[in-house]
Amino acid sequence: MKTIITGVDSSQTALAAAEKAAELAASFDAELYVFSAYSISSVVAMQTAKSGNMAVKTSDAYQRLADGQAAAAQEAAESVAAILRNSWPTLQVKAIAVEGQPAEVLVQQAEHLNADAIVVGNKKAQGLQRILGSISRNVAAAANCDLYIVNTTRD
Repeated sequence: MKTIITGVDSSQTALAAAEKAAELAASFDAELYVFSAYSISSVVAMQTAKSGNMAVKTSDAYQRLADGQAAAAQEAAESVAAILRNSWPTLQVKAIAVEGQPAEVLVQQAEHLNADAIVVGNKKAQGLQRILGSISRNVAAAANCDLYIVNTTRD
């Protein structure tokens, strides 16, 4: 096992899953990639294109929004990576923000990196999310590598 990936946001459950990913990566002397997904609605971009004279102002606002979302995602990934590096100083950890839905980002990046495993948490899905499917369920349905689901709901 040489490459393990995990996805994070600013939640405690994501940190718990990332810590398990780091533990696994350290035990296998593998490289760990910490991804944070962000999403900008394409509807906003299409409305911008149709707005005529206001397109430049709206386009600038859209770009600032996109840049802000990307920066926040990168900061989340970097923060988690810093915690992991502190606990596992010899571990190679890369933090990357990627636009897209979390499950899709993890699956696509796993394929791109030829990852050996994806590590995700089992954050309890509630409400509409339970109907649409959790990230771990969506990754399990699409992943072409091993999947480790961390129990992050222990009391």
